Amino acid sequence: MAAPAPLRLVVGEEELLVERAIEQVVAEVRAGDPAAEVRRVRASELTPADLAENLSPSLFAEARVIVLLAAQEVGKDLAAAIVEQSADPADGIVLVVVHSGGARNKGLVDALRKLGAPVTTCNKISRMDERSDFVRAEARRVGGKITGDAIGALLEAVGSDLRELASATSQLVADTGGSVDERAVRRYHRGRAEVSGFAVADKVVAGDRAGAIEALRWAQLLGTPSVLVADALADALRTLAKVGSAGRGDPNRLAGTLGMPPWKIRKAQQAVRGWGPEALAEAFAAAAEVNADVKGAAADPDYALERAVLRILAARSRR
Repeated sequence: MAAPAPLRLVVGEEELLVERAIEQVVAEVRAGDPAAEVRRVRASELTPADLAENLSPSLFAEARVIVLLAAQEVGKDLAAAIVEQSADPADGIVLVVVHSGGARNKGLVDALRKLGAPVTTCNKISRMDERSDFVRAEARRVGGKITGDAIGALLEAVGSDLRELASATSQLVADTGGSVDERAVRRYHRGRAEVSGFAVADKVVAGDRAGAIEALRWAQLLGTPSVLVADALADALRTLAKVGSAGRGDPNRLAGTLGMPPWKIRKAQQAVRGWGPEALAEAFAAAAEVNADVKGAAADPDYALERAVLRILAARSRR
């Protein structure tokens, strides 16, 4: 087995991915020496002398992993020391430098790259399509697969926290034998996926009056924040407008242009057929009004939400 690279660079702000990158390095080192020591230190708390002590070889040459966290915070002298001392590491020492990836102390990152440090990029995952890609990759990582509709349902049920998404995906793959579909997500997350703001919005844009009111009542009963329901209504209408203006193209090709996953485009293409320009304009007005209502303009946010849902449904029926 090849020895692990003595210098590693982890760049980015996505905490789960950063932690996994560090764990991967530790696993590589401990594959060769199960007793390898791991030291995690906030880089800004070290002096050049402290760094030299951490990177010095031990008497018995035990393996050691030194993780320098938040390297973007270090001063000029320590940055220079990191570059100098990592250029000629002692045998058995692996240095992992973690940097947020911003402009601050970018010179340190560039210098470590020039030294040949393998780089793991952990960019922040913030867009819906990025979270969808994460869930799909997570299912593959644990030996399973997940359908596009199931990804949408899981995001509705769990939200945007990557740790929760990773845990839920892993559990679903284990519980379903490796193949996760929408029905499985709804079954295992009953009571969350079915009463989210997105569930209400889906019923509304589809013109399902009874289903929309029922979903809204359940959401309110179980304490879904009114602002989240209002935001979901606005998001669903914006999606309809974007997809409608893009025409009937292939969802897979439109995904990059519209900045949303293909399953979401496909779903919106089906729903937008029931909407005309005037109906959408009226619906947008209702969504804007209820957004203000749930943030304090209305005395009763629940009533304001129900009124907005009925108004949007009525607009659709008059298209």
